[in-house]
Amino acid sequence: MLHLEHSWTPNVDRLAADGVMLTQHIAAASVCTPSRAAFLTGRYPLRSGMVSSNGYRVLQWTGVSGGLPPNETTFAKILKDKGYATGLIGKWHLGLNCESSDDYCHHPLSHGFDHFYGMPFSMMGDCEPGEVSEKRAGLEHKLNVCSHVMALAAFTLTAGKLTRLVAGSWTLVICSAIVALLCLTTSHFMGALIVHADCFLMRNHAITEQPMSLQRTTALMLKEVSSFVKRNKQGPFLLFVSFLHVHTPLITTENFRGRSPHGLYGDNTEEMDWMVGQILDTLDTEGLTNSTLVYFTSDHGGSLEAQFGNHQYGGWNGIYKGGKGMGGWEGGIRVPGILRWPGVLPAGRLIHEPTSLMDVFPTVVQLGGGQVPHDRVIDGRDLLPLLLGTAQHSEHEFLMHYCESFLHAARWHQRNRGAVWKVHYVTPVFHPAGASACYGRGVCPCSGDKVAHHDPPLLFDLSRDPSEAHALTPDTESSFHEVMERITKAMEDHRRTLSPVPLQLDMPDNLWKPWLQPCCGRFPLCWCDREADPQEPTAREN
Repeated sequence: MLHLEHSWTPNVDRLAADGVMLTQHIAAASVCTPSRAAFLTGRYPLRSGMVSSNGYRVLQWTGVSGGLPPNETTFAKILKDKGYATGLIGKWHLGLNCESSDDYCHHPLSHGFDHFYGMPFSMMGDCEPGEVSEKRAGLEHKLNVCSHVMALAAFTLTAGKLTRLVAGSWTLVICSAIVALLCLTTSHFMGALIVHADCFLMRNHAITEQPMSLQRTTALMLKEVSSFVKRNKQGPFLLFVSFLHVHTPLITTENFRGRSPHGLYGDNTEEMDWMVGQILDTLDTEGLTNSTLVYFTSDHGGSLEAQFGNHQYGGWNGIYKGGKGMGGWEGGIRVPGILRWPGVLPAGRLIHEPTSLMDVFPTVVQLGGGQVPHDRVIDGRDLLPLLLGTAQHSEHEFLMHYCESFLHAARWHQRNRGAVWKVHYVTPVFHPAGASACYGRGVCPCSGDKVAHHDPPLLFDLSRDPSEAHALTPDTESSFHEVMERITKAMEDHRRTLSPVPLQLDMPDNLWKPWLQPCCGRFPLCWCDREADPQEPTAREN
């Protein structure tokens, strides 16, 4: 046993000590947009179309028409109908509009939340001055190629005209030159365009900051949490606090920069932990601790490809192989799972059964007095019997692991043996050879020539090999064929429950459309600051 004098996450540790920890808690996707859709609906993201088939892993812009479909039912919508005040503070990233910049068909307020304050998109590299996202780098490269090609065309046509080798008017020359200039100008201003298009804050339907002032966002979010709790403490409420932290570019306020021995990621994690403490303190102050179920998790594992030079800074996944964006490896989908409800859930309890983010849907719906919908397939399972100890095993016998619309892996909880088998049909090809991630790319792909298809599939026993280090074979595992047959049948049964739906992350629903772009002002001059500087909370020394 190792005794540490200092805990880097004392508030999350306190939450765990006072509650129940799920040690095999699994996200339904390894990137945020589909994972959050599954969390809110209790359904695999493929069922709602919150996936793609062409490499667009998440919503790419705020001004796109894709998003969580209006016919999907979130737990917020059900609890609102049961009289709960429902709020979302922080990141959304599940779409905003369908046909105009103010129809709000995908907005949180259209999915059961009474109140929204936060980022409708996601934290991107461009939101931090000096940082460049993969999206921006790719667009700038294409625009620069465009400008060079069109400039060369204009030069060639001009030379041809002057030497009388090319006949016709000068219109084509002028048009080529104009296109070259437009491409060059757009490339030059691309960073500013992305910042204004995606890095802004909203309160309900109104934009409050465009672009957002990052150094005060933490304080604004905490102020909003406190206000929501105080405003709704006399009745039942559901509050989803979706942190912008532990997500590159790791926006961290000055109070926490340089504090952690683990670099910027450690600083960012410590600040998030402090925010957790502030929220728990608010519940204490308002006398709500014993009547509030608190749930803490993440939507995917850490990003191994995020690097400064040779220094990896996107998170650490411990003993688990792989990371964010990888459809099946544990490092991309195994996430924290902590639930605290003093006097109801036993403190310090560890549960080693497979559970899922999708389980939150039926759990909170039934706790709130609602009914789980019967008109659609719900993949989540009520956690309460497992949390209370009245059930020995998770209701999940099988869990499927998708990468976009492609099934990469599946697990089988063989309860009578206490084994958790994991089968990989497809895995990303790591680069360079011998590496543990797809370095040189923003994220590992799901399909194409950069993934490996395994026949026979790779088999691991997670109960003995949680790091997925040693693939089993018929020679090393006597149950190999039995396990393969059982999982294959479960996979076929699962596929029969799927219905075709429009894929929200495919083109054209994931391409930027200027008429859908939220703008505080007259487009494209999108700028405003409607937030007074909040009183900065003082970070307490740990």
